[in-house]
This record gives sequence, structure tokens and C-alpha cells, in this order.
Amino acid sequence: MEATKTKQGQNEFGDFQTPAALAAEVCQLLAAQDFHPATIIEPTCGQGAFVHAALTHFPTAAVIGVEINRRYVKQLLHSLGGAHGASRATIEHGDFFAVDWQAKLRDYRQPILVLGNPPWVTNSQQAVFQSANLPAKSNFQQQSGIDAITGKSNFDISEWMLRRLLSLLAGGDAQIAMLCKTMVARKVLQAAWKESLAIERAEIREIDAAKHFGVAVDACLFSCRLGGGRSTTTCQTFASLNAPAPQSELGIVDETLIADIGLYQRWKHLAGDSVYQWRSGVKHDCAKVMELRRDGKKFCNGLGQIASLEEQYLFPMLKSSEVAGGKTDSPRRWMLIPQRKIADPTDPIEQAAPKTWAYLQQHGEALDRRRSSIYRRRPRFSVFGIGDYTFAPWKVAISGFYKRLQFSVIGDVDGKPIVLDDTAYFLACQCEREARLIVELLHSEPAQQFFTSLIFWNAKRPITVDVLKRLDLLALARELNAEEELLALRSEKPMSAAI
Repeated sequence: MEATKTKQGQNEFGDFQTPAALAAEVCQLLAAQDFHPATIIEPTCGQGAFVHAALTHFPTAAVIGVEINRRYVKQLLHSLGGAHGASRATIEHGDFFAVDWQAKLRDYRQPILVLGNPPWVTNSQQAVFQSANLPAKSNFQQQSGIDAITGKSNFDISEWMLRRLLSLLAGGDAQIAMLCKTMVARKVLQAAWKESLAIERAEIREIDAAKHFGVAVDACLFSCRLGGGRSTTTCQTFASLNAPAPQSELGIVDETLIADIGLYQRWKHLAGDSVYQWRSGVKHDCAKVMELRRDGKKFCNGLGQIASLEEQYLFPMLKSSEVAGGKTDSPRRWMLIPQRKIADPTDPIEQAAPKTWAYLQQHGEALDRRRSSIYRRRPRFSVFGIGDYTFAPWKVAISGFYKRLQFSVIGDVDGKPIVLDDTAYFLACQCEREARLIVELLHSEPAQQFFTSLIFWNAKRPITVDVLKRLDLLALARELNAEEELLALRSEKPMSAAI
């Protein structure tokens, strides 16, 4: 990867030059496999660690390196001067996004191995650096609606590169072997399977990114064999680069990407639509105004300002970190919630709670500056993730950020329901026994293993509503001989209760 570093320790091109020892280890591993390339391409060759390693470990292959940084091109050509096999190497100055790869790949002898270490940076980071080193704008992820609004249209540059190369090489005799974020490898595979590209074999081998690149990110060697007679929608995962056997197998089952197929097959009878619905906590995007701490009869906001507010619109709250830590009995914060349901008008607050209305008006400019488009064309001071479920007297909650399946029972404070921030997820319950039974069920071995089969722990937010809702709680209760009790507890609820 090529680039110029910034004062913040980042760089414009996502430059993490591959150590020579790692490049050699990767090439040695690939050379031992049953694939003998005639041409090896390094499309972002940087200072040339992979070019040198490829020349050593593939003694009959032509090696082509393409690099955008002219200084690196000059350095690499100089280092190849006396290198063994240098006559088989061709080094070109070029921008990956401007190269006509379709024409180039058509001219190279097969089998082709595309090898290397593409940039570890996202398109939004590139925009911050005002970099021109970006693909042409297109909705290549096919995002729409709320996904685009909430930022899911942001993507890793390496993802775009890998998907482009896979589509061009599909149907040919080729293999891709790239160092990348593990999350990127999964996304690329999932997209390729969705597009029905013929992948004969895929592997994800974990590498120590902190050791090799000094960054705290889950990374891997992603290899993908194309052009064979067989096609698969599974990928073996290995705990290290040279692990002799896979630790698990991910892939598509029932049109869903599964983290551990073997574990999922054991418990897949628990999958299905649940009678309970997982919800996210309240989204307000203005913590310094909407989250407060009690100071006697008054409240202190995140700006250090003391406010005298009616308690009608204030609720005790827990952050996701407090849910994960099990500190759920004595909330230290309160959240100002101006509505009971999405799109409720907020102007009645002026008469019902004039001090609260004055406080909202005082901080109206900060609330109006909230960047998310979900607040547009909504009543002023609106929040999201609210409904009857928000104010249920009991909840079963879990943090989305922490790497453990720890569920907590959440009650109330002096008759007021505890609310959660939007990085926590919960089920609404109407009584304590119901909440405690559900937590007991969720901490059982069947539930824990079922979720583990679906969760990619190295994701930014490993636990999501999409994962949680896959488990049918009644099927789980049936598995654990608790279905009758759970149904009885549900039947005690008012019919109007929103779960």
C-alpha cells in the first residue's frame, strides 16, 4: 500500500507497507498449494515486498507490479537491480482506479495470481484527506433508503478493489490472495456468492496486524480460487497463517451468512420468527443536551450547565457500556425524551412542561445541527427508537459493542422505566419474572451456541438486531422445557402492551 502519512498517524492512501518476512511467508504458503501461476500481478505493489517474494517462490512466473507512488516505483526498480529473477519483473507507474484492468488481464498468460496488500482505508477517510485516489462514484453496494442515511454506504477501498478484480477474473483460471481486514474478506465473499461467481475454494487465514503493521484491527490473508469445475458457498477460516487445520467454516446457509456452519447446523431448529421483538435504544444524537446527571433537585448536562426541569420528560438511562458491565441497578444518568412515539408533536411540551420547553429552545441550535437526515421534516427536537416498548416496566438488554453474550434484566427507578441508548438492544417485558426467565433462557448453552454460530466477533458491532431476532424464543423455551411457563407469563399481559 502506498501513501503519505499525516500528523495524526494516518495517511492518504491507507499505506501499510508489507514487511518482507510476511510477504515471503505468504508466498511460501501459496507456492505449496496446488496452483502454479504463469503470471503474478501486484496491483498496488508499494515498495515491492510481494514482488521480491513472488520472484523467489514462483521461479517461472512473470511478475507485474503496478504502483501509484512514483518514489516507490523508483525505489523498487533500484532494489530489483541485482535481484535474482529480476528479468521476469515488470514495474509500472499507474493508478489502480485508472488502469484498464479488463484489457490488461486479457493479455496476461493464465493461470493468474493476483497478490498483494491493497489500501486499508475507507472512502470517507479518503474524502477527509481530499484524496483523488478513489474509485468513480457508484452505488456498488446497492445500498438504499435508511442504509445510505445511516452511513452503511461507507466502504473500504480494498473491498471495491477486490470485488472489481473478482468480477474481472471470474470464469478464468485465476486466484486472488490479498492481505485485508477480515471484515472486508467476508463482505467480498458474500457479494461474490450473491452474484453467483464460481468460487472453487476460499480461505481466510488470520494474521497479527498489530505485530506486522502496528494497527489494532482484525486482518487476514484472503485467498480465493476461481475457474475450477466446482463451485462452493463456504470458506474455511484458520486461526493463523500457517495453521494446519481450519478452526471453523463460514458460508451461506438458508440465504444467510453464517459464522460457524457446523455450530449452526446443530441448533438451526431454534431459528425462526420470535413472538418477542428486539428493539434498539433511544437515538437522539445530542448527548451533551439530552443526557443529564441529577444534582439535587436540578440536573447537569454534558456542557456543565445546571438546569431546572420537570421530570415528566426525564427518564433514568443506561449506556451500552453499563449494560455490558452489569451495572443496571442504579443509573447515573437521565435522558430527556420529548416524545412517546416517533413523529409525536413536541409543541405540547410548552404548556405541559414550560421549563423543559425553555431548555429545548435554549439548545435548539445544537439539536437543529444534528446531521442525520432522519430528523428532517420531523417535529423539532424529535428523537428516534421510541414507542410503547421504550417505556415498558421491565426489559432484557444487551450491549451491541462488547464481545460477550451477556444479557441483563433492567427494571425501573421509583416507578420510572429505565431507558437505553441506541447502541444497546432490548426486549420489552411486563413483569420481573418474565424478564428473568428470558435471561435464563438466553444464557443457556443452546442459545449461546446458536448466537455464536451467527456472530462475527471482529465486526465493529458484532451483536445486532438482525442476529438477535434470528432466535425463536418459544422454540428455545420448548427446547429447555420452559415453553408453558413463558406462554403463561405472556398471557398475563394486557392485550394492548407493545412488545
